[in-house]
Amino acid sequence: MIKYYELFTGFLTVTIIFATQYSGMELNQQEYHEELQKVQDRDFTHSWVSSSAFLFYLQLVCGLLLVIGACIALYAHHYQGKPNVTIPESTLYTPKYK
Repeated sequence: MIKYYELFTGFLTVTIIFATQYSGMELNQQEYHEELQKVQDRDFTHSWVSSSAFLFYLQLVCGLLLVIGACIALYAHHYQGKPNVTIPESTLYTPKYK
């Protein structure tokens, strides 16, 4: 139910509207606040407990990936052993000349 009241004060006319609020709107607002609370409980930025645990596990995973990547890079460039190189006879400890 909406009630209108008009007040006339000199040169200005003011209309005041009074509207009753339905209980259905209160339920919608209550449901909205419950949903908002659920979202905020699960949200990363609203809960320092869940965000700190997430950051801890993220650090562990990144560190593990860094170590695994370094191991793979070291293995890919590892020492293959003594190469079989032909050395000219003139450069030996006891050189042989022709």
